[in-house]
Amino acid sequence: MRFADRLEAGRRLGARLEQLRGPDVVVLGLPRGGVPVAAEVAAALDAPLDVCLVRKLGVPYQPELAMGAIGEDGVRVLNADVLRGTGVREDELARIEERERRVLAERAERYRGECPSVPLTGRTAVVVDDGVATGSTARVACRVARARGAARIVLAVPVAPRDVARRLGGDADDVVCLETPWDFAAVGQFYDDFTQTEDAEVTACLRRARRRRPSAGPSGRATEREVTVPAGAVRLGGGLTVPEGATGVIAFAHGSGSSRHSPRNRQVAEGLHRAGLGTLLFDLLTDAEAGDRDNVFDIPLLAGRLLAATHWLRAEPATAGLALGYFGASTGAAAALWAAVEGHPAAVVSRGGRPDLAGPRLPEVTAPTLLIVGGADPLVLDLNRDARSRLRCENRLETVPGATHLFEEPGTLERVTELARDWFTDHLAPAHV
Repeated sequence: MRFADRLEAGRRLGARLEQLRGPDVVVLGLPRGGVPVAAEVAAALDAPLDVCLVRKLGVPYQPELAMGAIGEDGVRVLNADVLRGTGVREDELARIEERERRVLAERAERYRGECPSVPLTGRTAVVVDDGVATGSTARVACRVARARGAARIVLAVPVAPRDVARRLGGDADDVVCLETPWDFAAVGQFYDDFTQTEDAEVTACLRRARRRRPSAGPSGRATEREVTVPAGAVRLGGGLTVPEGATGVIAFAHGSGSSRHSPRNRQVAEGLHRAGLGTLLFDLLTDAEAGDRDNVFDIPLLAGRLLAATHWLRAEPATAGLALGYFGASTGAAAALWAAVEGHPAAVVSRGGRPDLAGPRLPEVTAPTLLIVGGADPLVLDLNRDARSRLRCENRLETVPGATHLFEEPGTLERVTELARDWFTDHLAPAHV
């Protein structure tokens, strides 16, 4: 088994751990490479994410070889075999440990900032790394979790040697590993992309997780109501949902032949609510207007309606001051990008969109834009690639393997929801008023 990158490994691992889902579970990622994997596991289990700060004690002349590891609360594990084989002296070991403890303290402040660590007392700690080699770091992580009061410890990794359980020495109550190959030499050999994880990515993962979890902000309760959005001479029906403590609000622009009742958009919206984001799903056209197919493809008209909704959201007491994003599907994606030039949303997401229809406006878009396309939708994929080449803003194109235009295949719309959620939570900061 090979993994494209740490995110794919985390999604596969999260699926394997589904039976652990419950209110007492906390996911602990080992910085740095284990955190992106752990973030996907935490999302799959709907569990809080924290870091388990551990530092490897590398052999002086071969730092990638661990002679032990240290963790918070003074925990230390040494690998006697490596120490004997390398001849490292006590004073060398002490000097390296002192240096690594300084790094440990600095990273605790950098990653967590003013946010407290997630309580572990009496809970199940799922300790996640991108793989296990010698097992020293994993053992220390498990001991740190135990010292912080965890009642049960599950070590979960994508890949490890076949004798991983022996290497852990009983420090984990359970071990879950997707692959234990005979030819194991290094963790990186089982990844297509094993690029070093940077501190910025670790903090971004933790920030997204805090925004996603109700315990980190929203209480999980939400206000839902039918609304009317004024747009010039017409009034457009819609539904506004605002979770308590919402960090932003997303205006949805549906595609041709659809409406605010689109089941696909509603499914994505529900995923955004769980991440603490409000949503406005509204009709871009009146019933009479929708009967004229020319209106359905009139991108300036649709964009004007989205701008009217933007002004309404910024004046509405429940959403005034919240950061604003646009989510567009099919022709609605073109409307979202067209409107973004004047509406200045914090971010835009397109699902199976036709950004090419916003062609004249694409170079003027400044909002970070995510284009999501089905891997089995070749025509729209080509149109998105061409449109992306004309964007000058921060942007990314994500393909969902096996998905056709409507994302009807099992699991594909869930992937759209994850991608949209992460893009919005990464880019929506509280608005300045």
